[in-house]
Amino acid sequence: MRLETAKYLYDVQSAADRLADFVDGRDWDHYLHNAMLRAAVERQFEIIGEALSQLGRRDPDLLARIDDHRRIIAFRNILIHGYANVDDALVWDIVQSRLGPLRRQIDALLHGMG
Repeated sequence: MRLETAKYLYDVQSAADRLADFVDGRDWDHYLHNAMLRAAVERQFEIIGEALSQLGRRDPDLLARIDDHRRIIAFRNILIHGYANVDDALVWDIVQSRLGPLRRQIDALLHGMG
């Protein structure tokens, strides 16, 4: 795996780790009523989606090994371009249900690099 490819995986890993730290110990009510937390979470999802998009340009075969990569990139586009209509409940649900599996998958890919 090329260094450039590893960099994008590391960017995903770093943003996902920050996301997990941001929401650690928080619940839906706290998320809903904390604009700074919502902005921080959305920003990390934007980074994850952009890093995967860039990864796909350089190593489409590796990107294909990441579950839901198309949906993650599309989610990034919604956050960027549809910012006025972001569904906070959907973002929170993704944090709760999909962040963990993504983190494990990216960690496994990075550890497989050696």
